[in-house]
Amino acid sequence: MTQPLSFHAVGLNDLHLHQKHAENLLGMNCDLNFMNIFSWQFLYQTEVAERQDLLVYRFVADGHTAYMMMCDKGRIGEVLDLLVEEAGSMNHPFLLMGVNEETLPMIEAARPDYFMYEYNRNYCDYIYRRESLATLTGKKLQPKRNHVNKFCKSYPGYEYHPLTPNLFDACLDLDAQWMDQEADEQLPAVRNERLSMMRVFENWEQLGGLGGAVTVNGELVAFTYGAEITPRVFDVCVEKAHPFYEGAFALINREFVRHLPEQYELINREEDLGLEGLRKSKLSYRPEVILKKYAVMARHHFHDGKVI
Repeated sequence: MTQPLSFHAVGLNDLHLHQKHAENLLGMNCDLNFMNIFSWQFLYQTEVAERQDLLVYRFVADGHTAYMMMCDKGRIGEVLDLLVEEAGSMNHPFLLMGVNEETLPMIEAARPDYFMYEYNRNYCDYIYRRESLATLTGKKLQPKRNHVNKFCKSYPGYEYHPLTPNLFDACLDLDAQWMDQEADEQLPAVRNERLSMMRVFENWEQLGGLGGAVTVNGELVAFTYGAEITPRVFDVCVEKAHPFYEGAFALINREFVRHLPEQYELINREEDLGLEGLRKSKLSYRPEVILKKYAVMARHHFHDGKVI
């Protein structure tokens, strides 16, 4: 048996570990944005372990222990061996999440016929070309331009601002108004999102947060923020707009992307979680890619070398 991985709870000090391994990212999914990993640690009990040039996250999803990995393509077989052994020693089924489609053949080659693969449409990421979101050109995006134009006409004195700590209290106030509009069954999810948001705001500079805000006559009516996944892919983690300002969502989306550093060629706007309205909205922006993310499971559960 190889030496087991040594996991510890993810903290802000692990940012440098993540950044060191980010160049080995296989894909561009939002789950491997450190801002997300850190700010949702309270919910998923996320832990991290490093071994030489391998980085592994372990967390709890819907009551199941699961892993995510950051490694070079040539090390996939080695990481799988470590994680399968670790899962067996802890007597839980092996589950690797957030795996992109291009990685599946490498996993299969490392352990032929050992794994099962499945994806859930609700957890696909929506990836857009920066230029498309920034310009909203073309016939298919005409409705979005109309929303922006209507907002600009209705509120000609609006102002766009970079998101800075002096606006955080106003953002949380707007979020509270947003929560008031949510159905009861969505409240646990939006409350958790608020806790994640507060953790981001408390550690904004250290997390390298970038965001934007729109005000009308000094009142905050929309804000958004995120962080990079890779040096060319930016992840939009949160976007909120006042429910009574028509077109505010379309405007903050466009203005924020316009003000992002030009190195970000692709924008990940994350999943729709199976919510019909959210799916319709994300599709209406004409994504370049709907990114499938797979769960990889062992066909059998092993413990101490025996099939259970």
